[in-house]
Parts: sequence; structure tokens; C-alpha cells
Amino acid sequence: MPYPEFMIQPMREDLTRLGVEETRTPEAVDEVLRQTDGTVMMIVNSVCGCAAGKARPGIALALQNEVKPDRVATVFAGADVAATERARSYFTGYAPSSPSVALLKDGQLVYMLERFQIEGRDAGQIAEELKRAFEQHCAKTATAS
Repeated sequence: MPYPEFMIQPMREDLTRLGVEETRTPEAVDEVLRQTDGTVMMIVNSVCGCAAGKARPGIALALQNEVKPDRVATVFAGADVAATERARSYFTGYAPSSPSVALLKDGQLVYMLERFQIEGRDAGQIAEELKRAFEQHCAKTATAS
């Protein structure tokens, strides 16, 4: 049964205030993951403590990096059930996990950070892990002189 919206709205805002795009329907997930050239970071958000204390703060830190995905979107497990299922359908070879972070390049999964990799780390360690993935898979932008 999905969580009531009043319970999850503050948890949604942890990411949306950073400019992360919500995808609340399967169609919205498809639009983001199929129609974006370059890299997309898809976050499976959650109500759990490791999402609140580790994943979301780590993502916020990582998004301050100079090199980052072209587009960042999220689904909310336990609330936007159909959208979450659709997002997970792109993560072939990985069991459902929340929170989790996937990085797709031109529609292909190139990196996955699963819950078990989040639980044992703090926000700073998660940020560093994500920054390494960004450096490896995302385009570096030219700086103006």
C-alpha cells in the first residue's frame, strides 16, 4: 500500500529542491530514460533511514561536483509504485533496491549503487562514490575563459 502523500512530501522535497525531476508515472520515467541524450541519474527514493541520513545527503553533495549527469530524476518507492517498477525495469541484472542510484548513458545502464552499498557508508562516502561514477561516465563541460 502506498504511503500517504503528507508523509513523503518532505522526503520528495529533499531532492526536488536540488533540481531533481520527479517522475511519478511510468510514462514520465520512459520520457526521461528514453529521450535524454547523454547521462541520466535515476534515484529510487525511499522513506527508510538510510535514504534520509545517507543517500539523499550524499546525492546533494555529489551534485555539487563540476562533472555530473545531464539530467537527474527520481521515483519514490512505496508511493509512486508503477513509476518505480518502470524505472527498475531499466536496471537489468539488479534486484529491486531502495534507496538506490542508477546512472544510464544514452539509455544504457552503466552504474548502479544499491541499498547494501549505501547502508554501510556515510553521506560523504556516498558522495565520493557518486562523483567517481560521474567522472567515469558523464561528459566534462568546457569552462568559459
